[in-house]
Amino acid sequence: MAPKPLATFGGNQPSSVLRCYSGIMLASEKQEILSRLDEGQKALVLALEGVDREEAAWKPTTREWSILECVEHLVLSEEFLLSRLEVARSATEAASSRAREAAILSRGLDRSTRVECPDVARPHGCFGHLQEAVANFSGVRTRTVDWVNRLEEDPRSRLTDHPLIQGLVSCYEMLLIISVHPRRHAEQIKLIRTSFARSRRPELTVSLSSDPV
Repeated sequence: MAPKPLATFGGNQPSSVLRCYSGIMLASEKQEILSRLDEGQKALVLALEGVDREEAAWKPTTREWSILECVEHLVLSEEFLLSRLEVARSATEAASSRAREAAILSRGLDRSTRVECPDVARPHGCFGHLQEAVANFSGVRTRTVDWVNRLEEDPRSRLTDHPLIQGLVSCYEMLLIISVHPRRHAEQIKLIRTSFARSRRPELTVSLSSDPV
């Protein structure tokens, strides 16, 4: 089955269901976003702990990404999404709801359904080694945090676009997507590392596939 886009997250609901916000950003919500951004980065760092050059370049299959490519994807994706935040415009119509925001977080962590990678975020060998890729991710994540820290206007009152979502998204929704993205790929990296370990220990694969005694 071909990967599907992120769909609309309720974007086709009647406008009465959606809510548009204005005014300043609540301090509590700013801190929540900052905490989510920090949690995502920490999850990635933890998943990468101890990865050497060989493991970083290894692919489970020719059609799947390596760990290095996963991190490159995170860099390219966040660079692009941050650029969309920076050109967001004031909302003239409702484009956010609590239910849609919750769906974005849930779908962002759900790896049971593949999501097509947009060309702008597809890895193509930007970095020579994992440390370089991680440093670049840390750099763009710092810029995202700085953007949030400077933000005074309610991000729900500004609209932008996402390459996999039909229609407009609020900046608050975009920040949720950005915050959860590293956690999604941290789980992917853990699976790659498990596959790598098994490929280096064939007897482990046999043991795990055998019937229990």
